[in-house]
Amino acid sequence: MDLTNFRFDVDADGIALATWDMPGRSMNVITVEVMDELEEILAKVVGEAGIKGCVIASGKEAFSGGADLTMLQGLGRRYQEACKALGEEKAMETFFAESRYLSQLYRRIETSGKPFAAVINGICLGGAFELTLACHYRIGVSDNDKARVGLPEVKVGLFPGAGGTTRVSRLMKPDQALQMLLKGDRLRISQAHKMGLLHAVAPRDELIAKAKEWIKAGGSPKAPWDVEGFRLPGGLVYSKAGMMVFPPANALYRRETYDNYPAARAILQSVYEGLQLPFDRALTVESRYFAHVLRSPEAAAMIRSLFVSMQDLNKGARRPAMPPSRLKRVGVVGAGFMGAGIAYVSALAGLDVVLVDRDQEAADKGKAHSDSLITSQIKKGRGTMAERDALLGRITATPDYNALAGVDLVIEAVFEDRAVKAEVIKKVQAVLAPDVIFASNTSTLPISSLAINSARPEQFIGVHFFSPVEKMLLVEVIKGEKTGDKAIATALDFVRAIRKTPILVNDGRGFFANRCVLNYIREGHLMLAEGVPPAMIENVARAAGMPVGPLSLNDEVAIDLAWKILQATKKDLGEGAVDPAQETLLDTLLNKEGRQGRKNGKGFYDYPAVGPKRLWPGLADLQPVKLDPDTIDIPTLKHRFLVVQALEAARTVEDGIITDMREADVGSILGFGFAPFTGGALSYIDGMGTKAFVALCDRLAAAYGERFEPNKLLRDMAAGDERFYQRFKPETKKAA
Repeated sequence: MDLTNFRFDVDADGIALATWDMPGRSMNVITVEVMDELEEILAKVVGEAGIKGCVIASGKEAFSGGADLTMLQGLGRRYQEACKALGEEKAMETFFAESRYLSQLYRRIETSGKPFAAVINGICLGGAFELTLACHYRIGVSDNDKARVGLPEVKVGLFPGAGGTTRVSRLMKPDQALQMLLKGDRLRISQAHKMGLLHAVAPRDELIAKAKEWIKAGGSPKAPWDVEGFRLPGGLVYSKAGMMVFPPANALYRRETYDNYPAARAILQSVYEGLQLPFDRALTVESRYFAHVLRSPEAAAMIRSLFVSMQDLNKGARRPAMPPSRLKRVGVVGAGFMGAGIAYVSALAGLDVVLVDRDQEAADKGKAHSDSLITSQIKKGRGTMAERDALLGRITATPDYNALAGVDLVIEAVFEDRAVKAEVIKKVQAVLAPDVIFASNTSTLPISSLAINSARPEQFIGVHFFSPVEKMLLVEVIKGEKTGDKAIATALDFVRAIRKTPILVNDGRGFFANRCVLNYIREGHLMLAEGVPPAMIENVARAAGMPVGPLSLNDEVAIDLAWKILQATKKDLGEGAVDPAQETLLDTLLNKEGRQGRKNGKGFYDYPAVGPKRLWPGLADLQPVKLDPDTIDIPTLKHRFLVVQALEAARTVEDGIITDMREADVGSILGFGFAPFTGGALSYIDGMGTKAFVALCDRLAAAYGERFEPNKLLRDMAAGDERFYQRFKPETKKAA
């Protein structure tokens, strides 16, 4: 055999070892070449009588991250080309055959008559985990805390179409299987073992030997479902137990997704229908759903933004070409909620942190936040006391600015006030080495206006974290007018070190994310003022694809902050820059009713000490008119929520804030949860088409005001029927 991606050896006992070790890659991925070589290995094992069985292992730190999704993107493009050349029916036949090739290959391994064992030494996800599920024996590593298995395809608009739904739903009860498949969780090895997904666990250096022992001892080459008399773990679908699972599962699916995600629906259908069929027919049903989902616009958009683009950005596609920063020790000034969160994620990533605040008590309080977060993880079984002690040992809490001497980067996270920030900048730079980068975590103040307080503006940059820092995956890196390449590279290296996704944007009020999301919040305010019932505002926003309603989101970011932003905008840009209805609403809530949001337990919602939050009944008294819910057009409300954000994203492109379309899409999903099934704010426009989007904006502008008026760029693009990804092609330089 002429293998490139595998090494193949047969020992004296006749047991083959296929070691997956792709050259030039840090992680094994499933490609067309890998599939071809797996087929060769299968033919070799089956065709030679002297080979008793085969162990599949990895030669890398991880087993595999799964399939190369760009390969699936290629399938979709070839289908579109074939439709034009051969017609839809013939193109679909070819597409279906290609899309189920991996599923059929795995089934041939499973029914080969020779025992196959899989050795899982680290990360094993997606199509790679489906490969192990098709093996007759699975053994996982017991001494690698980073090892995980799972089927996370639903998170990028797909589902496990290489036998994953069919096998998992036969290895565990359907309610457990559906939860795993629909959430796309990554499971620890011990957890997967307890759930019955793995047969055994062992230390890393014993894995291959134990897998070979299983084959040598006469391991069965039959999967449980191929053995006569096999019974489904959860019983029949149409049984008392089955009826306690599938109707509620459908209701939960509707509640959580609002039927916006074809992949999630296909998982539910594939499991429900597949469990009523023989195994091979169930695989065919799964493959048909997979082919359907793979051709959906939602899958195409989500794969592009949440896999391809996000991977490019995480690997440094926008990083200036210069040596890596090698960060070891960072300073964080300001130990409030944001600064404490930044200190936590930095220490969690292994960096030493100097956390500075006005006095020792305030600094210690910031460090205590890290203690609270890591202790919470320990209680959930996601950490140890030793890890807690090590993390806290990396954080030095102090009021002494001199402790910042020797740090590789400083992040300022003090109160959002120009004078306060100016004072901190001068204090910090007095003790920093000349080549150390200063980053400001500001959410609204332009970076260039803050950099005037710096003696070295070329080394001054913005890093905008989102709250809560430990949960939010996005960081906006803001380039000021004089920011240099070293500052950009260092900031991007830091974001990568703390395992978050960066977007690089140019300077301007609100940058990218806040410009868009503040429009979303404002739209909720204006709907309330129009007389739309508060509950309808919140529910329709979620139905449109947003993770939370605008009123709930405003409570989270704080009503007093929204008021301050409004007043600052009016001061800088004039009375006409704010909407009077929004200003009146916030003034009443904050200044007359004392409702600040979640932080003081009362905002648009009430937050009782016990029980869930509830919309404040007093909101009805703030509405001059009250619309009859039955007369309100729900699709129009949905459009208003998404269009007002997407339109602002288009304006940031015209204003030069966004220069790479990938960053607008990835940033809008990770930063403020813009309907992920659309692929992001600009993909939403591209998916609709600029002509249709501009026409929709014009209709909304005529009915609701000039905030929906399309900008010049959009009108120009609509005239030529251009898309953002067509007119502004992302940079194709190789990621750093």
